[in-house]
Amino acid sequence: MDRLNSKLYLQNCYIMKENEKLRKKAQLLNQENQALLSELKQKLTKGPNPKNNAPNSNIPDLNLNSSSNANPSSSSN
Repeated sequence: MDRLNSKLYLQNCYIMKENEKLRKKAQLLNQENQALLSELKQKLTKGPNPKNNAPNSNIPDLNLNSSSNANPSSSSN
């Protein structure tokens, strides 16, 4: 029983480490997406013909879906 417990403990540690790596990667991708979105909005507002520039309501707000990543360090493991 102790051997099984140790094995499961090590697997759990590995999973938590991988989860943290993925969480950090997701945060970096989100930051990159936000920067690209901001750049796109700036380009759209600086277009040559202001009449063709519809409001930026067609561009989704990526922050709406990032609430699950708001506190990455809290975990129920």
